[in-house]
Amino acid sequence: MLTPTVPVDEAAALKRLQDVPVPGPSVSICSALLISKDAATIKPISESMQQLAISTEICSEVSIAPFLLNRRKFGATIVDLGVGAQARAFLQKVRHSPSNRTSILFAIGDGEAETAVALEEGCNFVLRRPLTESLINQNLRAAYGLILREHRRYFRCPVEVPVTLSRPGMTEIRAHAVNISEGGIAIITSALLKPGIAVRVECTLPGCAFPFAADSTICWCRKGHMGLQFISLSAEIRAKLPGWLSRSLEKSLPESVASKFRAATFS
Repeated sequence: MLTPTVPVDEAAALKRLQDVPVPGPSVSICSALLISKDAATIKPISESMQQLAISTEICSEVSIAPFLLNRRKFGATIVDLGVGAQARAFLQKVRHSPSNRTSILFAIGDGEAETAVALEEGCNFVLRRPLTESLINQNLRAAYGLILREHRRYFRCPVEVPVTLSRPGMTEIRAHAVNISEGGIAIITSALLKPGIAVRVECTLPGCAFPFAADSTICWCRKGHMGLQFISLSAEIRAKLPGWLSRSLEKSLPESVASKFRAATFS
């Protein structure tokens, strides 16, 4: 029996991932990826992120950072250009990452040349050395609303409500929702439908005065679970769903974190 092999470079990178610090269990709104080898950079940025209820995942090797991008979703990505020549290539990888291309992107540089490189590669913010607490906090406060909006776009709100699926020529299918986001919904059903099939999904969300309905496409199916991507939403639902998700996210947070969320959401 043949055993599948992992490419040497990838296997080495995956092994080194075990040494990358993972955020602790403290409550946070989302995570940020910080690529830096400099302790004088890592400490103040991590502390400022913590004050805003953002956990920081630190990676000192830019060569393994792409593997982290592929495995996790980050609300912000911070790249210290001092890590070497690979930093610019990594900035490009972020902007082409399927799950992190819209992550709020920071660069840390030493002068005009590095600032120009960062902006050319699509960075939202550039922090120039010497780093100070006020400089870091000023930039993070400016970015905080963007980070939260990015997080909310991918936030999957747990729900347990009945769902109806329908399409022309098909008997209505009864199912139950598992979670919902701005882009789609996950459900549990015994029906056998293949990816690519277009259906209309309807349900009533908890605490929501308006009925929810969306033309959708089935993205994946496995073991009684199904994921649907929204294709068309009414103007009313497009306007109201983000607010409902924000309120649901806020309710899931401790007050110490929720107060920061409210301040950034409504500022």
